[in-house]
Amino acid sequence: MPGFFTDYSNNKVLDQFFGAVAFTPPGTLYVGLSQSTSNKAGSIVEPTGGGYARIAVANSLTTFPAAAAGTKSNAAVIAFPSPSGAWGTLQSVFLADAAVGGNVLAMADLATSKTINAGAPSPTIAAGALFFSHT
Repeated sequence: MPGFFTDYSNNKVLDQFFGAVAFTPPGTLYVGLSQSTSNKAGSIVEPTGGGYARIAVANSLTTFPAAAAGTKSNAAVIAFPSPSGAWGTLQSVFLADAAVGGNVLAMADLATSKTINAGAPSPTIAAGALFFSHT
């Protein structure tokens, strides 16, 4: 699932590259799911209740190996908790800098939307399936 950096992230990179205050990436990234499609503004509609929570992952070369051919991808499976209630129809996945709220750093649309109901298997993102570029 190809994704892109949001305006927030791109602005931080541009500011750093062109002499503004340095940007320090977060040590932990939070992977979330959204009922809306991905967008450069980073607007999301997260599921509420039903056991949904963003997944914390280390922002490291172990989790996201060195970029190649202008892209960066996940090295391991990212697994969400089992839904105890309906999460609705999911359209995209995102990376944020906080467990709740915060800034959306990058987004990617799912290949096909997925409706998650109570008792459904835990949603997962396969290793190497989530990749981002600056395009």
